[in-house]
Amino acid sequence: IYDIAFKPDGTQLLVATGNKIIVYDPTDGTLVQTLRAHKDTVYCLGYSKDGKRFASGSADKCVIIWTDKLTGILKYTHNESIQCLAYNPVSPQLASCAVNDFGLWAPEQKSVNKHKISNRITCCSWTSDGQYLALGLFSGVISIRSKLGEEKIKIERPGGSLSPVWSLKWNHNIQFAPFKHFKRSIDAPNVVIRGVNQFYRTRGFRGQAIIGLDSSPKKLDDTNDVLTVCDWGQTLSFYHLNGKQIGKDAKLDYDPCAVQYYDQGKYLVVGGSNKKTCLYSKEGYFLGVISDSSSGWVWCIACKPDSNVVVVGHQDGTITCHLVTFQTVHGLYRDCYAFRQNLTNVVVQRLNSDIKHIDLDEDDGSKLTIKCNDLVKRISVYKDKLAVQLSDRIVIYQHETKDGESKYVPVNKILKKFECNLLVVCSENIILCQESKLSCFSMDGEKQRDWSLEANIRYIKVIGGPSGREGMLLGLKNGQVLQIFVDNPFPIEMLKIKSSIRCLDLSMNRTKLAIICDNSTCHVYDIESKELLFEEVNANSVAWNTQNEDMLCYSGKGHLGIKAAGFPSQQRRMNGFVVGYCGSRIFCLHVHAMRAVDVPQSAPMYQYLDRQMYEEAYQIACLGVTESDWHNLSQKALEDLNFNVAKKAFTRIRNLRYLELVQSIEDRQKRGENKTDLFMGDIHAYRSEFAEAAKYYKKAGHSQKAVDMYTDLRMFELAKEYVETTDPSERKQLMAKQANWAKNTNEPREAAKMYLAAGENLKALDIIGENGWTDMLMDVARKLDKADRESLTKCAYYLKQLQQYAYCAEVFNKMGDRKAHILLQVEIKNWDEAFALVEKHPEFKDDVYVPYAQWLAENDKFEEAQKAFHKAGRISDALHVLEQLTENAVNECRFNDAGYYYWMLSMQCLDIAAERTPKKVEMLKKFKKYQKLAEIYYVYHSIQRYTDEPFTSHLPEALFNIARFLLHCISGSTAPRGVSKVPFSATLYALAKQSRSLGAYKLSRFAYDKLHTLKLPMRFQDLIDLGSVTIRSKPYHDSEDLQPMCYRCSTTNPLLNAQGSSCINCHQPFVYSFSSFEVLPLVEFTLEDGISDEEACRLIDSSSKPPRSDEWKDNDRDAQSLQMDVVEEDPFTARLLTFEGGGDYVPVVVNRVVLRSLSRGDVFIRRWAAPLRFQYFKNLMPEVAVAMCDSCFQMFHADDYELMVLQKQCCPFCRKVSDAHED
Repeated sequence: IYDIAFKPDGTQLLVATGNKIIVYDPTDGTLVQTLRAHKDTVYCLGYSKDGKRFASGSADKCVIIWTDKLTGILKYTHNESIQCLAYNPVSPQLASCAVNDFGLWAPEQKSVNKHKISNRITCCSWTSDGQYLALGLFSGVISIRSKLGEEKIKIERPGGSLSPVWSLKWNHNIQFAPFKHFKRSIDAPNVVIRGVNQFYRTRGFRGQAIIGLDSSPKKLDDTNDVLTVCDWGQTLSFYHLNGKQIGKDAKLDYDPCAVQYYDQGKYLVVGGSNKKTCLYSKEGYFLGVISDSSSGWVWCIACKPDSNVVVVGHQDGTITCHLVTFQTVHGLYRDCYAFRQNLTNVVVQRLNSDIKHIDLDEDDGSKLTIKCNDLVKRISVYKDKLAVQLSDRIVIYQHETKDGESKYVPVNKILKKFECNLLVVCSENIILCQESKLSCFSMDGEKQRDWSLEANIRYIKVIGGPSGREGMLLGLKNGQVLQIFVDNPFPIEMLKIKSSIRCLDLSMNRTKLAIICDNSTCHVYDIESKELLFEEVNANSVAWNTQNEDMLCYSGKGHLGIKAAGFPSQQRRMNGFVVGYCGSRIFCLHVHAMRAVDVPQSAPMYQYLDRQMYEEAYQIACLGVTESDWHNLSQKALEDLNFNVAKKAFTRIRNLRYLELVQSIEDRQKRGENKTDLFMGDIHAYRSEFAEAAKYYKKAGHSQKAVDMYTDLRMFELAKEYVETTDPSERKQLMAKQANWAKNTNEPREAAKMYLAAGENLKALDIIGENGWTDMLMDVARKLDKADRESLTKCAYYLKQLQQYAYCAEVFNKMGDRKAHILLQVEIKNWDEAFALVEKHPEFKDDVYVPYAQWLAENDKFEEAQKAFHKAGRISDALHVLEQLTENAVNECRFNDAGYYYWMLSMQCLDIAAERTPKKVEMLKKFKKYQKLAEIYYVYHSIQRYTDEPFTSHLPEALFNIARFLLHCISGSTAPRGVSKVPFSATLYALAKQSRSLGAYKLSRFAYDKLHTLKLPMRFQDLIDLGSVTIRSKPYHDSEDLQPMCYRCSTTNPLLNAQGSSCINCHQPFVYSFSSFEVLPLVEFTLEDGISDEEACRLIDSSSKPPRSDEWKDNDRDAQSLQMDVVEEDPFTARLLTFEGGGDYVPVVVNRVVLRSLSRGDVFIRRWAAPLRFQYFKNLMPEVAVAMCDSCFQMFHADDYELMVLQKQCCPFCRKVSDAHED
């Protein structure tokens, strides 16, 4: 048999023999078809990964492609006979190797790509990703090539041509998928498959099995694929994809002819000249022999996919089929479970962890894994010791925990080969069992003693004891149960049964012994009396609970039985063998999986409860029952007044409510109270069994407790049945409680009525008010006595909340609470009613005017707000409102508003000075200060608009005069906030620019020079630099037309006056028009001592100066003539020059005669309020029309003022509409 191949799904078996290809059904060995397309011997076969086609290669130099329907579809040839074939595992690409070349073919190719090679090819294999092809050569060289045929790696092995590579294989299962057990069963031990003078015989190998999970799959070194190489130098080698060897060569004592990976890459199967099929670990360790045949060399091997079937082809044409199984090798001590994995590893797992299922062939990273690198034959575990028997030695491990890491460390080795059936480890000894002989060795391998028993030993269990003196229980085939101590050569017979012993276990307190005999019966004996306690049939394994003396479980015939003491056992379905029972968790071994089954102990607990054995029931419940089981146990114990068990049960389920009840009853018992009926009443009440509780309370003579209980439950009708007195107060109290219940049950109207009936007016009003029942609220208020102020107050409160202000006022009037009535009107902003009430009750003036003023201020009615503050006597608040507004206006650069607010502040200070004598001087100073600030901010508003906005409504002359006025105002003093620094530079910039355009070059140069000393905004810098340069080209003088003239002394003044806004000669202050800021022809005069303002005004108003007439007149002659009137000397003009040049300012002082001579139309009077005196001005040029605002007293050109009033509907300065006083 040259080659064997399985279809990937395992439904076809291809056999290459002679010049034929024989196809079998591998399930039963039926011959399917014989293919006879080749003319010479068929050497090799290969199935594609998708199972749709396969290829065959022959000595006739041909490669034939077949479909899975056994139809040939393609043939191509090589120059020599075909040696091997291999399909790419990820694509339909086929590699066919002849003696001196190899070809790569794919269905989409029109031709085969062939590549020459220098030596004979013997074998080939693809990597798992299909990227590389390994070729084994007769010269001992391995050539690794890309899928295009290019050589990438060349591995030259030491043996050279003396060690030809005869077989190689890439491991395609590096992910180590879980083992899938073979599902097919073979009825007979030898199944014969006949066909073409060949016979096929299956032979089983019973080896050692692995139980458990390992850590997560590891990749060999840093590559995904490992190349296994067998050569005729009798070595087994492993290589990485990069050509580096893994480990050392494994020596074989035969020439290997075939190698295959088995069980998805976990093992290697190798056959050759020794006529055997051997099993190796994937690392190359010998594990055992699968088959040993006399049919000649093993020439080829095939492993059925996803199965544990191995098919072997022999030299004489025989095919043998082997079903490979592994025996379970494991050890258990309490919850520490050790088992064999992958035949060479030992895994230790704690069964009481959260792992519910342990599969022997899976890895989960939750255990301790010991790599033994040899076949593990026996395992035993005891406390912290672990003994592992390998092929030629026994290794003893000890469990250690260091730095939080748990591990097993080898502490002893016994370098001897032992033949034994059972292995047991103790603290200081190793026990080996062979048939009926028991041998004890020290940890160093020194034999200490032997025990020769009457029959073969079937079961051994270490039952503990002092170190070096442990005891063991032995079950013999003759039915004896012996106890042996490690340090005692004499066995002790405990008892003997009639049949052979299969399994046994000792209870937690070592008082009972459970035995399983060969007839599948479980016998339980009392050790001290040797009495048979009970028997259970259909049992094949048994285990006592390690946490309860009376609990055991047994398994058999697909069922699990749980038994407590002498009660009937509880059955449930479960496959496998019971190996341990800890608490509520049962450990069961089924085939190759260890399962931890959580079994609630409810049934045995209820068995104890039915007999009122509460302590025993509690012990069972501690093993593991459901929450409802704990609840039933606690309630049953509480009902029988077993407070000890009840308290512990309630503690386990964390029922604090019942714990408080139990503690309360115990405290009452300690105080001498022992009325059982009263205790039972409390218990039934806690259970919501209220009728029973009431009966117990009444029986105990505590009817009031029943009343309280029903009251708390809102069962008021039932509560009334237990009321034993006719006291109306108690009835009323019950009614109040009923009202509370109605309120809580969302019946507020009924609750309110009940509260009113019970006299709880306040609670009733709360409910009525919260629900907004206005009519009901007023009915209650009208019925209440006016002395009940608390209830009336609450009525008024809710009426106000409901916005029923008229009803609320009615309640306040009923109470006689005038202040509350006034505050109500204030709160709802009903000012007229509030003022009417204040007139009747002036003592509440502050309660009305202060909120009224605040409301006015919030609504931007500041004048009214100030008046209101004044009326309330809150002067500081009146000033604070304006000061805050002024500060905000300056901060926000609203300078026009700032000027207006400062003017209002000044007038406010003047009013305060007139009313409050102590602050008169201070207020007058603030008046002058605020007047000046108002003018500055009013003027600067125009400058700001000029510099910040692209267009301006002011004429150049107006801007020029504004800038000069502003500089004169702030010269010699600190500029106010908002006009300093950058705003000051804007003023200079406007002055410089307008001066240049109007011909005031000297002033312009001065402004530019001043600007260079300041830190300027970047937007002005270039313009100022350019202007300061170009102004140098202009003459250094100012136009005389721009220079202002003093109308008192007719002196021409410079444009920039060091003395400010006054004449340099007579120091007369200039009066400016607050529109164009030109100097008006007005001269201020003062009154002579002894003349009051009222008299002066009367004299001026009574003046009858005739108008001057310069007209043509007829004379007596017959001709017309023009006669100029004789100009009479004006008394006022004569007084204009009453000053000395260079001296201090001397005002024009007039007497009564002068006043009478003045024309009323030429005089302007600023009628300041007291304590200030009036200011008088004389228009020296009556033809210049001048207007004055009668509110702020600022002067304007009459035409400009009329235009501005028409535009803004008010004075531009004080924002009030006023009549102008014109000439």
